[in-house]
Amino acid sequence: MVDLVSQYARIRSEIDNAMASVAGSARFIRGPEVKLFEEEMAEYLGVSSVIGCGNGTDALQVAMMALGLKPGDEVITTNFTFIATVEVVALLGLTPVLTDPCPDCFNITPEAIERAITPATRAIVPVHLFGQCCDMEPLLDIAARHNLFVVEDCAQATGAEYIFSDGRRAKAGTMGDIGCTSFFPSKNLGCWGDGGALFTNDESLGERARSITNHGMKRRYYHDITGINSRLDTLQAAILRVKLKYLDSFNRARSDAAAYYDRAFKPVPGLTTPCRTKYSDHIFHQYTLKVADGRRDDLKEHLTANGIPSMIYYPVPISEQKAYSYLPFSGKPFPVTGELSRQVLSLPMHTELDEEQLEYITGCVTDFFA
Repeated sequence: MVDLVSQYARIRSEIDNAMASVAGSARFIRGPEVKLFEEEMAEYLGVSSVIGCGNGTDALQVAMMALGLKPGDEVITTNFTFIATVEVVALLGLTPVLTDPCPDCFNITPEAIERAITPATRAIVPVHLFGQCCDMEPLLDIAARHNLFVVEDCAQATGAEYIFSDGRRAKAGTMGDIGCTSFFPSKNLGCWGDGGALFTNDESLGERARSITNHGMKRRYYHDITGINSRLDTLQAAILRVKLKYLDSFNRARSDAAAYYDRAFKPVPGLTTPCRTKYSDHIFHQYTLKVADGRRDDLKEHLTANGIPSMIYYPVPISEQKAYSYLPFSGKPFPVTGELSRQVLSLPMHTELDEEQLEYITGCVTDFFA
């Protein structure tokens, strides 16, 4: 699904030099590369503050802690996402409120958000799924009218841009109160282990988030607030500094591979290729097909038999997960999420796909439908 070995070979000397520099300094926690990466990432995104942390899940937790959300507060998000989005809401004693996504672009919709708002609602968590931004302009308008926080989960869309109706563009994760991302190795911007970050233009909020990631400290051994231990390792920051320089070209390579897939699959009945919205570009963290007529699992088996990996993101809706059966949404119908969980299939998508590989993958898929 992801070829990180070939990617490393392409930038080996830069990565090796970066790691050797950290090893030579032995400043493995909060070393200078962390601060430099945060500054460079902030410049790339156009935000005032980037706060590195241990992983993307921690980033979401820190964001909600920094916003002062309290047990019982309702947080609206999507039923069609990785579990971490809802997991942190539940861990903090907040109440997740799930919505069905758009059946075409897979993201949360402003209409579903509006219907889900109650007097207890405090925040919205849009998830920019598979590499494409949610429709943020009407979402931000809803948040402003109802005095709600917006926490963007852009773990799958770092580098994607949203296009406002006036032509203004903004990077995923920079439009709400605070953005959260993961640097898991398979992400478009990935490190060599766990890592994450928060983005914000609110300096006081950024300062509070930074303190939370370091045991609630601003000054060593003086703990002003309750925090956690979630720091971006210096080695990971050094790797991310190298890879950040290549992020846009990495994303273009993914888009080129997606265009090849599109051309091959357009005439195939029973396949729906990824939707491109007018308000966002797509950086293809995943290339996700919809397979009609109950043939998804058979196609997956066919690909496996021919040595091609594929993945189902996500096979079980959050509303049907045993861990969350105690929550109010458990057992309620989510027809769009249910349909997507039965139809979606993601193909290999990474920066090193070459034409020979793409030809073989697309040939195996089209042969299945022949």
